[in-house]
Amino acid sequence: MKLLYQQMLAFFGVIAVTLTIVSVLFIRSTTNTVWQNSFDQLEQYTDVLKDRAVDQNTYLINSQFIQNSEAILAKQNVHFMIYDATNNARYPNLPGGGGAAQAIASKYWKQLKKGNTVALPELATNPQNGKQQRMTIYYKPVFLSQKLLFVIAAFAPVENIQSSIQQTEKNLVVAFLLSLLVAIIVSYFLARFQVNRINRLRQATHQVAEGDYDVEVTFDKKGHDEVAALADDFQDMVGSLRDSQAEIHRQEERRRQFMADAAHEMRTPLTTINGLLEGLAYDAIPEESKGDSIALMQKETKRLIRLVNENLDYEKIRTNQIMLQKQTFNATEAMHDIVTQLQKKADDAGDKLVIQADDDVEVFADHDRFVQVMFNITQNAIQFTQNGTITLSAKTGYHQTELSVSDTGIGMSADQVKNIWERYYKADPSRKNTKYGESGLGLAIVHQLVTVHGGTIKVTSELGKGTTFALTFPDEETAPKQAPITHTK
Repeated sequence: MKLLYQQMLAFFGVIAVTLTIVSVLFIRSTTNTVWQNSFDQLEQYTDVLKDRAVDQNTYLINSQFIQNSEAILAKQNVHFMIYDATNNARYPNLPGGGGAAQAIASKYWKQLKKGNTVALPELATNPQNGKQQRMTIYYKPVFLSQKLLFVIAAFAPVENIQSSIQQTEKNLVVAFLLSLLVAIIVSYFLARFQVNRINRLRQATHQVAEGDYDVEVTFDKKGHDEVAALADDFQDMVGSLRDSQAEIHRQEERRRQFMADAAHEMRTPLTTINGLLEGLAYDAIPEESKGDSIALMQKETKRLIRLVNENLDYEKIRTNQIMLQKQTFNATEAMHDIVTQLQKKADDAGDKLVIQADDDVEVFADHDRFVQVMFNITQNAIQFTQNGTITLSAKTGYHQTELSVSDTGIGMSADQVKNIWERYYKADPSRKNTKYGESGLGLAIVHQLVTVHGGTIKVTSELGKGTTFALTFPDEETAPKQAPITHTK
């Protein structure tokens, strides 16, 4: 069964059950009210007869007054009887004497003798024609000095009440049927409204399944319900999928670029090594040049190993497969060692390396990884700076060590700064095959290493004016604990 009909049936069922309950309660309430009004009328009639038709001093009954009253109430078929203290009928004078009329049942007579009124529908003799028929009867006792004098009885045929009730029921049935018709129409539109909203979500889901993430599903905020909340969550999901898809495309583009770069990086040394090996195999290289050829092959081999290791390092750091051996050591000494290692490269680029730090600036980190971070950033600065100055600084901050590497190189645009930490990203793609073997992984590794230390790294740059990398490493008191090593296949 379609959801439209399920919803429609549900709404209709609720409305129908509600109408049925209300109708039953209304009929019962109306019936009780009609009966109660009938008894109230009979009570009023007996009160009038008590005051006008029975002389409580002479015990005489004013038959004429009673007959006149019955004539007035003839259309209602209301009749009266008066019983004396011995339960004999004194009015009307039926053939056969006073005892000919039906006496009041003993169970009711006992109640009347106690001074209680009795109202009931019962099979009784009609005072007018003496026939047995179902009637509404009201008995009212009359006392004098706590002595029962008379019992006044008022009779009215049940047909009068039943006809009123039947008319009410008939009108109610008509109203009930009309209400059900309206309920069907209302249920249809309510169900259609709900199903239309779900269909909108279904169509949007189909679009997303087809790869179209440019969908928007929003509902009126005034009637914000679960379906609208679902639409909001769906829209958030689509936004995440759209961002993920864009990121996948961007990463795929960088992967292709990286594969091209890696192939280019590998092809040159492999070609060199292969040519030298062929020369050695065919004894085409002079004896005095064999030493240089072997040294060149070693250099190119190291270049290949470095490219492979950079990829392996990034994956291990990204998947938390490294164990940091944190300790407190002198950051200034470590920076002097880095400057010593990179001095020749700086001289080749015409750069000046400067250290601005006290002699005893301490840092809490893994020594080898700290050196790797500072080495990569400094080497990156040398690569993009010609005839400039590269400044390494360090100082002790509040519960952390603050370091920076600034250069006066070519700088970067805002878009380049935004993507600088991405894997395979190169701020200057034209530099694909430098003698430093740039692969686009160095800064991605740096960012991951600083993050696993619990530190921060920020970069500020301006085209043509240089770049500054600002790093912080928390001290031993505030540094995060080493996360468990996870192994991924």
